[in-house]
Amino acid sequence: MTTPSQVSAGELLQLIRSGHANTRADLLRATGLSRSTIGQRLDLLNRAGWLRSTTGASTGGRPSEQIVFDTSHAYVIAVDLETRHARAAVLDLAGHIMAEHTGPMDITDGPEQVLDQITTWFPDLITAAGVDATRIGGIGLSVPGPVDWEAGHVAEPPIMPGWDRYPIRERLQKAYTHTVGARREEGPVPVFIDNDANLMALAEQQANHRDCSAFVLVKVSTGIGAGVVINNEVYRGIDGGAGDIGHIRLHDEPDALCMCGSYGCLAAVASGRALAKKLSALHTDTVSGSDVRRLLSEGHPAAVRLAREAGRRVGEVLGTVITLLNPGVLMLAGDLSGVPFMTGVRELLYQRAMPRTTANLQIVISQLGEHAALTGAATMVVESLYSPARADARLGALAPSPQTGTT
Repeated sequence: MTTPSQVSAGELLQLIRSGHANTRADLLRATGLSRSTIGQRLDLLNRAGWLRSTTGASTGGRPSEQIVFDTSHAYVIAVDLETRHARAAVLDLAGHIMAEHTGPMDITDGPEQVLDQITTWFPDLITAAGVDATRIGGIGLSVPGPVDWEAGHVAEPPIMPGWDRYPIRERLQKAYTHTVGARREEGPVPVFIDNDANLMALAEQQANHRDCSAFVLVKVSTGIGAGVVINNEVYRGIDGGAGDIGHIRLHDEPDALCMCGSYGCLAAVASGRALAKKLSALHTDTVSGSDVRRLLSEGHPAAVRLAREAGRRVGEVLGTVITLLNPGVLMLAGDLSGVPFMTGVRELLYQRAMPRTTANLQIVISQLGEHAALTGAATMVVESLYSPARADARLGALAPSPQTGTT
């Protein structure tokens, strides 16, 4: 059990960032610390440059001093790798995009070429954002494959040949130092990596469904994956495998060869790549999910029909997912996430799931669109850098242990 004297500066920061305590009086009530100890902790956070003070609204007496997290004291770089293009941006700590660049990129070129390519964008991005390169606090990377989050590498990705367990974190740090040349007092720039569906789910839930304690996002583009957010935190499973629903086997598709090498996977039947292959067989020029998205926007009859059928197959699988997790929101995202696909999902989902588990379920389309993964990658960096444990470790160089002091 945590005693008041064990409430660290990092834990105070968490209370401030979350909005649960934004005055000294709030912090006193929330922690049980003495005024002097609160003052010591806040002095440490102020010396790091992480806080700023504002004047609160007056209720008749003297306005209270509000203590808030300074979201402009540092910046992050977020990168969203898709299969055929990439998007990178500089954001402040509140997730506001300061500068952005999108360019062609082929994920099958392998990690060295891709990572070196995207880091060449960073100097111009930092200049366009108008920030000092030494104030880049971290890099967040979104990838279209399973990620062992703790280890910081991709694990057996079906659509990312050559990336399996490649040391992405170390390569990006080295390329960043070589390309940008900025030296940081805290050492190499921290790099964090996660699956794109996880990061999209995190961004969408935080931005638009923060009160939803069980949130599921399903991305259907070149492949199919899901992100799950429980009580405002991404659920990744034991080693990053949670949400990989594209490789659930369908009993009636034994001849559908998936990129993972197995037969009958949902992704081999209902992904953007699968639909592109079916449309090509109908003499329509398509090679990827983005081509299918273009045809859907044009109202192409065969694309609309196939997207609805794909939605029904995904809806079959989601019947189990919804029954297991009982979420409040199911969000559809990616190239196929339009009306035909959603219609198909609804048809099968409501047939297969018990009414009890869908009675309070909202089925919606992505609201952040193409920026969801970028925003999620930035959020991942901020939540990691300023978590209580990591914040305390970073503050350790500025003063004696932040847990010293009396109550």
